[in-house]
Amino acid sequence: MPKQSVVIANRHATSISLEKEFFEELKTIAAKEGLTVNQLVTRIDAERTIENLSGAIRVYILNYLKRRAD
Repeated sequence: MPKQSVVIANRHATSISLEKEFFEELKTIAAKEGLTVNQLVTRIDAERTIENLSGAIRVYILNYLKRRAD
């Protein structure tokens, strides 16, 4: 699984492990929300209840898509 580098809150560099499809959807969601990927990941990081950031991103994407389907 490829790792992607992101910067959280404009100061903390980290990497996330996401399948290509999840990373592409993350970029799509960020664009729809008028955010950069780093800004969206910062938001997800601040609101997460799941310890693992990559897992929190996957859950965020799933919930985002479910809300849009309703």
